[in-house]
Amino acid sequence: MTEKIAIVGAGLVGSAWAIVFARAGRAVALYDENRAQAEQALSRIEINLEALANSGLIDAPAEVLARVAVADSLGEALDGAAYAQESVFERAEVKQAVYAEIDKVAGQALVVGSSSSGIPASVFTEGLGCGPRCLIAHPINPPYVIPLVEIVPAPWTEAGVVERASALMSEVGMVPVRLTREVDGFIANRLQAALLWEAFRLLEGGYATAEDIDKTISEGLGRRWAFIGPFETIDLNAPGGLADYAARLGAGFFELVKQGEPAAPWSKTLIAKAHDERRQHLPMDGHLARQAWRDRRLMALAAHMTEADKKIGR
Repeated sequence: MTEKIAIVGAGLVGSAWAIVFARAGRAVALYDENRAQAEQALSRIEINLEALANSGLIDAPAEVLARVAVADSLGEALDGAAYAQESVFERAEVKQAVYAEIDKVAGQALVVGSSSSGIPASVFTEGLGCGPRCLIAHPINPPYVIPLVEIVPAPWTEAGVVERASALMSEVGMVPVRLTREVDGFIANRLQAALLWEAFRLLEGGYATAEDIDKTISEGLGRRWAFIGPFETIDLNAPGGLADYAARLGAGFFELVKQGEPAAPWSKTLIAKAHDERRQHLPMDGHLARQAWRDRRLMALAAHMTEADKKIGR
């Protein structure tokens, strides 16, 4: 029997998760308090499935779409579901209200993962009967192309629930990384925050344009980061491995880090500078098309990496 999956919240992230589970053969019940948004999500899912098919990443998109159905109520969505992926608005009070409702109708075995990108599960699951079966399952959008999912337990999440959620994610083609405990922002956004803060500092200091700072990643560091992370990068960049790299360059990196100013909010002036430069390269009337271009590039990269893995091994 195919496991039923519930998606709570049918925005961009929720509809993307629906593709992940339906593509893997799961029956998906899609629920949103706003019925119109859930209906719109079906159209979005259909478009994205066609794009995935055109990139050679899925077969029979119509069959995948047929596994997704809109539920009329939260209870209907959760009824018989083994797992629910919550993807509502990223506000603590919104999630608290939704989880209070989930707690009223959730089955005793239901595992609930939240797509929260920074709010830990302890903020919105404390004291709930379903709390021990709740955790964070944070994707990098869109998860139907980027497989990473961060699994972060609350202090009261049962160990078996972490195992079940991680196993499910692996089964549907995701790559789970487990945190041992909560930390604000989890791993991906903490790493992204460090890079963004330095990028804004360099822009504010007039050392380079936003475009050239972007190119440093897209045409440089990001080429490696597409298939290896920072620890493996430095491990492979010295003849004696990571320890050799640290001996050679660690002190120099520390000097760079010390030069950074204490963290401060991005000023309105700095944000406007970065935004205006982006608009020179990409007017807002081309924004949606560029998002679609990004997704097609990610699909092409995913297809290439899948084929490369087959030829040379992961």
